[in-house]
Amino acid sequence: MKKENLRGMIIGLAVGDALGVPVEFEYRKNLEENPVFGMKSFGTWNQPAGTWSDDTSLTIAAAESISRRKKIDFEDIMENFLRWYEKNEFTATDERFDIGNTTRSAIKRYSRRLLPPTKCGSTDENSNGNGSLMRILPATAYLFYKNGKISGEELKIIHEFSALTHGHMISCMACGIYSLIAAELLSGKNIFDAFSMGMENAKKFYGADETFKKFSRLCDKNFAALPENFISSSGYVVDTLEAALWCLLNTENFQSLALKAVNLGGDTDTTAAVACGLGGIYYKVESIPKEWLKILKRRDYLEKIAENFAETL
Repeated sequence: MKKENLRGMIIGLAVGDALGVPVEFEYRKNLEENPVFGMKSFGTWNQPAGTWSDDTSLTIAAAESISRRKKIDFEDIMENFLRWYEKNEFTATDERFDIGNTTRSAIKRYSRRLLPPTKCGSTDENSNGNGSLMRILPATAYLFYKNGKISGEELKIIHEFSALTHGHMISCMACGIYSLIAAELLSGKNIFDAFSMGMENAKKFYGADETFKKFSRLCDKNFAALPENFISSSGYVVDTLEAALWCLLNTENFQSLALKAVNLGGDTDTTAAVACGLGGIYYKVESIPKEWLKILKRRDYLEKIAENFAETL
């Protein structure tokens, strides 16, 4: 089960990312008129069909480091991020074509070797994009399988993992909430129970923190019933977390999850990557349409990353 969870997590995230790349920044209205049904070529970034972006690159860069070091080594992870940024490693086509401003600034700070890795991420409230949320799952999975839970000590590490690039508490808390829900899926819970129990745990750990009010909609028992026009799919980390979880709660299989996330428009690749990372854990790789997997760039490489990661745990 562990191997299939982790395989689904990485391949699922990459598939969601690749589906979203060609239509990133598209308005929802445009996608309502011309929706995505599968892997597309060119579009926003002029990339071949099946090309994944920084979301997957930074996720597998983190997974590769954890596999090789057999622990979470923040400096080694940042070295991998730097290799991606400067040398185009961990990419789908040997080309790095997408990076958020906050992530770029953090990697540049690290390259000057003046700050410890966990102090490189911006703590400015305006720097709460989704760049740490999209690549947090390797840390979540490692800590869950190592310790059998995501609790206080594990959340502290999750926050530090976020702070490599995004150090404000909004970003750190988003990663923590997401990890608490992911942990319930990794333990075998169904989607609705995982969401409910994950949010109950989030209230216990974060309820006294003023920042937790930013996530109040996720605590509403009617969150899943919100109409689509209440769901934003911008690059703001709270919006991305809400959109991904809303899609997860309102679909019944991997295909419909991925397409609903992408067709929300906006930050399509990251919304889909965040949603499909969880969807991959639950639905597994076998549920992903075979025609999508055939087109996915460097699938063998991604499978190997997932296999090595699973062996570490």
